[in-house]
Amino acid sequence: MNMLMDYFQAFLVGGLLCMIAQILIDKTNWTPARIVVLYVVGGVALTAIGVYDKIVDFGQAGATVPLTGFGYSLAKGVEQAVDSNGLLGAFTGGLQATAGGIAAAIGFGILFALFTKPRDK
Repeated sequence: MNMLMDYFQAFLVGGLLCMIAQILIDKTNWTPARIVVLYVVGGVALTAIGVYDKIVDFGQAGATVPLTGFGYSLAKGVEQAVDSNGLLGAFTGGLQATAGGIAAAIGFGILFALFTKPRDK
C-alpha cells in the first residue's frame, strides 16, 4: 500500500507541475522557452528558500524529473560544492551535479539528428 501511495504522490506533484505549465501556455502569450526558464529558475529559487526540499520529500520523482527538478539539482550541487570547495564550488557544483543529464541530452540529441530527417514547418 505504501508503494501505491508513493506513485500517487509522484503523479500528483508531477501532474500539478505539468498542469501549471499547460495553463501558462494556454492563458499567456509566453513562449515555451520562457516557461522552461521559469521552471528551472523556479526550482533553484524554491530550493534556495527551502521549499522544494519539502516538495521532493512528498512527491519524489514527480518533483525531481520535471524541469523544476533540474533547477533543484543545480542548486543542490552548488550548495554541496560550496560547502566542500568554497567559492569555486559556486561555479562548478551545478555542472557536476547535472553532468549526467546534460550528457544524456546531448547524446540523444546527436542520435536523433543522425537518424531523422529534418523538415521545414
